[in-house]
Amino acid sequence: MAKKGLRHKIGLLLNEAREATSQTDYIIIGSLSVLGAHETPPPQMVTSTDVDLYPKQDPGRAAEVSAKLGFGSAFEARHGIFADAVSPNLAALPDGWQDRLVKVEFGKAVGWFLDPNDAAISKYVRGEPRDRLWIMAGLESGVLSMPIIDRLLPITYTATTREASIARVAIAEDKKELGLRNPATRPTPRRLPKPTQRRKP
Repeated sequence: MAKKGLRHKIGLLLNEAREATSQTDYIIIGSLSVLGAHETPPPQMVTSTDVDLYPKQDPGRAAEVSAKLGFGSAFEARHGIFADAVSPNLAALPDGWQDRLVKVEFGKAVGWFLDPNDAAISKYVRGEPRDRLWIMAGLESGVLSMPIIDRLLPITYTATTREASIARVAIAEDKKELGLRNPATRPTPRRLPKPTQRRKP
């Protein structure tokens, strides 16, 4: 199971952010964005303690949130997580990602979480080892869908040619790894029909 109450803690964070900025809606990207679609994802997907976010209507005020609720803040000391201000242009995301955001209401504050497969694309593009572990945990648990990821990569226009190439190689590697780890993903051998027995006259 995921850390107990982690999504609830993000709700507390967003409500305090609302008090600090008067902004009610926040976009959440990065590893912990999986908590929008899945309250208890695999533990390997929620090892981060930083919540990558920015105000939906006024992204430029993200720094105000970090100043009060960021690393080393009293909020982090109490709850074990902190706000990390990010730019809307930080992650390479597929076209239409805004339409797939997962809305979660936390009282007077609202979190708009990246769809897990969109988050996976940004992690494939970045290609760090921790990203690959996050992705594999999602694929093995069914939180992520490789067919959907396959469809999203070609429409990730913000990725450079080199980044897209790195992502394609990583995706191919993970497909192979999944085939080795999970026999159910391997093609089922075709059974030959039983020979017909001739009846004696």
